[in-house]
Amino acid sequence: MSGCEADPHVIVVDDDARLRRLLKRYLSEQGFRVSVADGAAEARRILGFMQPDAMVLDVTMPGESGLELTRGLRLIGQNLPILLLTARGGPEDRIAGLETGADDYLGKPFEPRELLLRLRALLRRVGPPSASDNVSPVQLGELLFDPVRGLLSDAEGPLRLTGGESALLAALARRPGVVLSREAIARTLEMDESGERAIDVQVTRLRRRIEPEPREPRFLHTVRGRGYVLKPGA
Repeated sequence: MSGCEADPHVIVVDDDARLRRLLKRYLSEQGFRVSVADGAAEARRILGFMQPDAMVLDVTMPGESGLELTRGLRLIGQNLPILLLTARGGPEDRIAGLETGADDYLGKPFEPRELLLRLRALLRRVGPPSASDNVSPVQLGELLFDPVRGLLSDAEGPLRLTGGESALLAALARRPGVVLSREAIARTLEMDESGERAIDVQVTRLRRRIEPEPREPRFLHTVRGRGYVLKPGA
C-alpha cells in the first residue's frame, strides 16, 4: 500500500454527491483516509499526483463510465485495487466488471458495513503474503514469480500485475502442483464463494499475463470438475 496499514487511503468515485459524503464520513470514521471524485476526469486528476491504496468506483456515471475508467487505468498499468459499485448486480454485470480489470463488485443498495468488509478483505488479499510464509519463487518459463513479494518479473525487470492477479497467482504458487477448487481459491482470497465464475475470469486474465499462448496454457491448468493447478517449469 502507499500508506501505512493502519491508515489506508481510498478514493471514492461517484457522481452522487450524497453518497460521496456518506462514504467519506463513514470510511473516515473507520480509520481510512478518503479522497472523493465526482467522475472519471476528477479521478484521473487525483491519480496524477497521489497513489491511493484502493478505489471505490461507481459503474454508471455521466461521460466515462466506471467500466471504461477501470479498463483505461489497467491499460496504462495502473494496478490499484478497484471495488465497483452498481445498481445492476446480476451475474453478467459482475463478470463485465471483472473482465475490465476490477477486483471486486458490490451491488446497490448496500449496507456501509458490507462495503467496509469487502474493502478490508480486498486490501488484505492484494497485499503481498507475509515473509513468514517462506514460499519459494516459482519459475514460469521466462518469468519468475515471488509469492512473498507478490512480484512477477522477466529478464528486463518487474512486470505489472493487478492486485487481484497477484493475489490469485500467490494463492496457486503456495501449493504448486496441487489442484485447488474454485471454492478453496475464493476462501483464500476472501471472495464470495458463490461467484465461481469470478474466479474463472480472474484465471483468464492471469493467463494473459503468464502464458505464452493463453489458449494452450503451460503453467496454469484447468482440471475439469475440480479446479485449477499451477505447474511451474522452465
